[in-house]
Amino acid sequence: MRYSENHKQETRGRVLKLAAETLREEGPDRLGVAEVMKAAGLTHGGFYAHFKSKDEFLAAALNEVFAQSGESLKRYREKGSAREALSGYIDFYVSQTHRDHPGAGCPIPALNSHLPRQSKLFRRVFDIGVKRLVDQVGLWIAEIGLENPEQVAASVVSAMAGAIAVSRAVSDPKLSDELISSANAGIKARLGL
Repeated sequence: MRYSENHKQETRGRVLKLAAETLREEGPDRLGVAEVMKAAGLTHGGFYAHFKSKDEFLAAALNEVFAQSGESLKRYREKGSAREALSGYIDFYVSQTHRDHPGAGCPIPALNSHLPRQSKLFRRVFDIGVKRLVDQVGLWIAEIGLENPEQVAASVVSAMAGAIAVSRAVSDPKLSDELISSANAGIKARLGL
């Protein structure tokens, strides 16, 4: 059976999409190579045609997660002004939907507690992804005219990620909803949105 020239790249992309979702839902320690390969319709042995090691695989999966997040950011900007993009992104990020679906959300609140036990490569990819998100939010903040956009962006991203992380951690659903609602309103008020 002959494969197209892009077959290997398409297969790797399919594996990484599956791995990205599992990574956000389960964390890096529970991301099983065999399970992801099986879900992609491949054998465990086929893993080594795409990745040199599990460490490389985890880093590539995390990079895929941040790439997906980056695409989401672009879509918000395409919908309107920086003010509209920022407001819409905050409404998406600090929401019950984001809280309830970590497999489709931002890797920062999903993975933050796992980072101290991960490899330097994984942590470097995480750092780069966080920096890109802060930079993008900073661009929107600068465009709406606030001073110190880099500092404000770092604070806003931290507040958003913290709100989701804490809202996922508490067991009281009413408290969880209140944390999200208050954080969303507080962040938007701080930015004049």
